[in-house]
Amino acid sequence: MEQIANTIARELGVRAQQVQAAVTLLDEGSTVPFIARYRKEVTGMLDDTQLRTLESRLGYLRELEDRRASILGSIEEQGKLSDELKAKLLAVSTKTELEDLYLPYKPKRRTKGQIAIEAGLEPLADKLLANPGLTPESEAEGFFNAEAGFADSKATLDGARAILMERFAEDAAVLTTVRTHMKQHAQLKASVVAGAESTGAKFSDYFDHNEPWSKAPSHRVLAMLRGRNEGVLSLSLDADPDREEGDRSSVCETLIAQQVGIENQGRPGDRWLQQVCQWTWRVKLSLAMETELIGDLRERAEADAIKVFAENLSDLLMAAPAGMRPTLALDPGLRTGTKVAVIDATGKLVATDTVYPHAPQNQWDRTLATLAKLVQAHDVELIAVGNGTASRETDKLAGELIKALNAAGKAKPGLTKVMVSEAGASVYSASELAAQEFPDLDVSIRGAVSIGRRLQDPMAELVKIDPKSIGVGQYQHDVSQTQLARSLDAVVEDCVNGVGVDLNLASAPLLTRVAGLTRTLAQNIVNFRDAEGRFTSRKQLLKVARLGPKAYEQCAGFLRIREGDNPLDGSGVHPEAYPVVEKISAHTGVAIEDLIGNSGVLKSVDAKQFTDERFGLPTVNDILKELDKPGRDPRGQFETAQFADGVEKITDLEPDMVLEGVITNVTHFGAFVDIGVKQDGLVHISALSNKFVEDPRSVVKAGDVVKVKVMEVDVPRNRIGLSMRLTDKASEVAEQKAAPRGERRGDRASQRREFTGERQGQRNGGRGNSQGGGMGGAFADAFANAKKRR
Repeated sequence: MEQIANTIARELGVRAQQVQAAVTLLDEGSTVPFIARYRKEVTGMLDDTQLRTLESRLGYLRELEDRRASILGSIEEQGKLSDELKAKLLAVSTKTELEDLYLPYKPKRRTKGQIAIEAGLEPLADKLLANPGLTPESEAEGFFNAEAGFADSKATLDGARAILMERFAEDAAVLTTVRTHMKQHAQLKASVVAGAESTGAKFSDYFDHNEPWSKAPSHRVLAMLRGRNEGVLSLSLDADPDREEGDRSSVCETLIAQQVGIENQGRPGDRWLQQVCQWTWRVKLSLAMETELIGDLRERAEADAIKVFAENLSDLLMAAPAGMRPTLALDPGLRTGTKVAVIDATGKLVATDTVYPHAPQNQWDRTLATLAKLVQAHDVELIAVGNGTASRETDKLAGELIKALNAAGKAKPGLTKVMVSEAGASVYSASELAAQEFPDLDVSIRGAVSIGRRLQDPMAELVKIDPKSIGVGQYQHDVSQTQLARSLDAVVEDCVNGVGVDLNLASAPLLTRVAGLTRTLAQNIVNFRDAEGRFTSRKQLLKVARLGPKAYEQCAGFLRIREGDNPLDGSGVHPEAYPVVEKISAHTGVAIEDLIGNSGVLKSVDAKQFTDERFGLPTVNDILKELDKPGRDPRGQFETAQFADGVEKITDLEPDMVLEGVITNVTHFGAFVDIGVKQDGLVHISALSNKFVEDPRSVVKAGDVVKVKVMEVDVPRNRIGLSMRLTDKASEVAEQKAAPRGERRGDRASQRREFTGERQGQRNGGRGNSQGGGMGGAFADAFANAKKRR
């Protein structure tokens, strides 16, 4: 454990004692949100990001140690564990290095090399390797073994070669050298499978494609892997991209020879030994190394894709809520009608209906009358419009409704319509959870309820949906589902606990995400609330079935009780720290209920006066901040995009139009924007800013409202090119696309060069170069991997 703690501490740039303390807490059953929020003194202020990384690395390193112990035991049982080998096994820090060292001792099926050893040919192999001055054919004559199948020089030398090939291919130093070379120099090549050109047209960008293994971005790697899985593409690694045409030799053969001490000096055995190295590479290592490195590439790409998905999910969950206000939710539809649900200020469903404003029924005026009655009857303040089929037509309907109500003086002040993403709503509607919540409600109406609640409080509603169904990732079905689920679950947990949960309003799915609560405990809390009425004190949680002291410790600080018996129960102050607040109250002479929100008094308090062995300065400072703004929602101010009237489908778009939209998805190559035409447009990374952008998330995040200019519209392929640089001109994009690939200015290399030129010009007192307007080849490449939201 000490070695593991030292390793993680070095990687995180913290002290080993901090890591050890965090590991102890995790092993005792504490959750990451609880440790990050309420055990700052213990861990030396490790934050939730550091703790998540620590938790992940702890699992990996513990698995590594378990495997190391198993390997040591296996080799010792074989009687082959020398002090030198043991030292090497104890020194390696990755599973790959460990398995490389174990390879020669790993039980395996009977090989050609083993058969040759059993036939007594190992001394011949050792002899030829040690003394290249010997003539292989002559030396082989003394080792013939007809019974074992080695009756002549050729067969005998083949056996000796098999022995050395296996030895070299299992040499950890050889493997490391070859692997390092390939990681630095190998090219990933993709080509179309014969006959798949038409059926696999969507992968046409990769029909003849190659790029460095070390630089291949995750979205392209996953696209190529998907193409291979669908039988359209074949993938390979070229270890010698600079090799001249017709040359079959490989640098890897030379590296193997150098590593095992073989050098061609014209001696009788040199040529035979060189052939051994060639065969080692071509027969033993090339395919195995290609498989391994493409596997590594997949893992790297999956990790990147999962990270992007997790970041987008975090942004979506932390989107500002419109607030718990009476809401009219419209789930648009044509032939089957628009589903209507009214949700009150507590999230309770109070009315439903189905209206038919669109073709073929065209009951526009009747629908306006029906909706107007619902708005007035329930004092509706928000109208949520789902962004699916007929969304823009329904958005227009909502606009007319608001205009009519305002004109008649019958609308609540500030009555607002908002377009809401439907991603995942259908999944929730058909789920067991929705059936339990609304057993007598039609599936389609459940979707409207979800849309309305999602506007009121995105997080509270989205936790009911499998994160993979929310639609903020790419290639989510191609990555490790276990890793994806683990990462997304951690994001949801951190977001929910970062905001806090109203104990008297939260659903069981939302409560399940609170630190320390399982699905069973969450349901038990809801059952207790249904039977006993609303909670008035956090202490009542201890009366909930199966909720013991440990679970209470973990969850209590994240659960809020508004207007409860103790005003502190509505804050983020943990019950264990209430005595600290009582001391502050006594010291200032201000009652606790009057202390809360009293900035003047709280700013005069010296936090150091209230520290002790249990509660250090970080915790006391956190308490003072929480008292100043109790239960403050860390999510931002709610805002919504206003889609342009008359721009409802892709054919309504024109180059150089400036529109408002909402960021729906951020990737490594740019951001997708909903501009209200049922197909997201792409702002390539090179068009996000007038400055060089390394990471799109440094400029935008999911949920942001942005202004964009239309650069390109490709109706046949349903693609929209956008720019956030409003001075760009669409004509420049067309010019760049017509230019030869090397002259386009939209690729990342050009962007970096132009940015560098701009910075250099500024240093020289001039304006330097600007980036220009287009997205060029990189734009087209990114689009090849873009997916519809729906």
